[in-house]
Amino acid sequence: KVRDDEHFLEKLGCGTSGSGVKVLSVFGNTGDGKSHTLNHVLFHGEEVFATSPSPTSCTVGVWAGYDPHLKLVVLDTEGLLGASTQQNRRMRLLLKVLAVSDVAVYRTRAERLHNDMFQFLGSASAAYLRHFTPELRALSSRCGLDVPLSSLGPAVIVFQETSRTQLLGQDSSPPGQADTLLQKRFHDLGQSTEAFSSVQYVGTQTIVPPTDYSKLLQTVQQQVKNTATRAPRQPAVVFSALQALSERFCGDICDDKISVYSFFPDEYFTCPSVCLSCNIRCKNGMNHQKDGVPHRADGLCQYIHQYNNKVLICKRCYEGGREMIVVPKTSASTDSPWLGLAKYAWAGYVLECASCGIIYRSRQYWMGNQDPESTVVRTEVKHVWPGSELFQADHQNAAQRVLDGMNYVYQSVSEYSTGPTKVVTAWLTDKVAPPYWRPNTEITECHGCRKPFEEAERKHHCRSCGEGFCQPCSTRTMPVPERGWGGAPVRVCDACYRQGGADHCNPKSEPQGLIARKVTEVAQSTLDMVTTAVDYPLCFVKGMARPDYWVPDHEITQCHQCNKVFTPSIPKHHCRACGQGVCGSCSTQSRPVPSRGWDHPVRVCNDCAARKGCL
Repeated sequence: KVRDDEHFLEKLGCGTSGSGVKVLSVFGNTGDGKSHTLNHVLFHGEEVFATSPSPTSCTVGVWAGYDPHLKLVVLDTEGLLGASTQQNRRMRLLLKVLAVSDVAVYRTRAERLHNDMFQFLGSASAAYLRHFTPELRALSSRCGLDVPLSSLGPAVIVFQETSRTQLLGQDSSPPGQADTLLQKRFHDLGQSTEAFSSVQYVGTQTIVPPTDYSKLLQTVQQQVKNTATRAPRQPAVVFSALQALSERFCGDICDDKISVYSFFPDEYFTCPSVCLSCNIRCKNGMNHQKDGVPHRADGLCQYIHQYNNKVLICKRCYEGGREMIVVPKTSASTDSPWLGLAKYAWAGYVLECASCGIIYRSRQYWMGNQDPESTVVRTEVKHVWPGSELFQADHQNAAQRVLDGMNYVYQSVSEYSTGPTKVVTAWLTDKVAPPYWRPNTEITECHGCRKPFEEAERKHHCRSCGEGFCQPCSTRTMPVPERGWGGAPVRVCDACYRQGGADHCNPKSEPQGLIARKVTEVAQSTLDMVTTAVDYPLCFVKGMARPDYWVPDHEITQCHQCNKVFTPSIPKHHCRACGQGVCGSCSTQSRPVPSRGWDHPVRVCNDCAARKGCL
């Protein structure tokens, strides 16, 4: 009901004279006469705060008044134990009021002090220290307040009114004995009041009405004049503090996740987000993401394949005090799409650290490749928070990157009228061929029939003599262990097949170049399969290679940006950053998207292209 601090001052009638004020609030169970007490103690019986004989509560929320004599902003609160809805949110509101108060009066008409009162105040003290003290310290700078707010809680006055029972400490002679007995009750119940600057007991026995409030008024006046722990401040500061606390600690509270053993459980003030993998609640304060603070939870998380929440951390960086997450990729960020695809077919996926560079290739050697987890990385299972995309930049879009790279190769070499497999395979063969093989660049005709090779015709090497042959002249297979090929049959020319193979090599030694060639056998078959995939209709292949964050083609009926309806003549394109389907006009630009694993410029929608910073 209050718009801003100026409206707050206007409604209270305290003006802008510049004089400081203190805040008094009242708490207690519903029906114990909190509003009536404030009216008679501070306003000479005037009904500033509404009272009613109705069995239902007449105070809903928090109401404010101003006492010009004591320069006191007075806050009246809704009663405890009332039959109200959203009880958890109302309880949280009480602590916000307590946090901005200088004096807090707990009003009770119980003939004997109930444990509920001690548990309420003890829980409030613990929650104040845990959640509100750091927030109040940061409130001044964040909200532009010109005076600091005290991290020490209010002075608490327990005001008990009885009719038949003796007051606390009434039968003991030493003065102040009631306060000592009160603290003993807190101690016996395992409750602490260390957040409060003081806890005092004020009692009155009313055998015949009206109630005598003189002792309570005297105690309130003493606390208002005491500036040792809490000094007066501007009324606008009071409003700003309460508004800031309301904005910080707001949001729905799930009743099924609330502890019933505390008046102010942590769930009232901590982030409601729960890890999707292990169901542990975030331990940060509410709305912490507004300050750029990420979610955080204690304890280890569990791995669930659905969320792929196991990350790889560079071991060298971790030992140096840094946490650098690495992800499997088809190629290094420094490789061109063509070279990266060839290396992927040859040496498998790579792990690239932003600090250390390439730290692992999955097929670096023909045999004996160690697992990366035992050599260069350490694994860690991370918590998965709602809305988080932390673990999506992995090898899940490797298939699509291979297709994009293969399309790049296909488009590049098509200008020379040469099939992509032939060019890339010949390049790979020359790079890793055994020493006794004749290079592809020197082979212009078949060594057997002397027929010149056509431009796109494949050249075959005999594993025995190393010369180049056409397909008809190299159809035979036999073991060539003397060249290091083991006991499995491999391709040989007709002449070597008739002679039974070469015998001028040491059969016990395996040339290093031959090991590389064995890897090339894998590379050739991989490229064959990839190129075959390119020959299929693209819409068929995309369904197999589509990353998880892409919107499926069958769900895309119109452009996500211009809403143009797709027809067979208007192709659908996916933005590599957001995964939405867009038309060609709305995706004319290219940018690297390293967060999704695309290190080279790829198609992005116009909105993502206009975003500042790294995608």
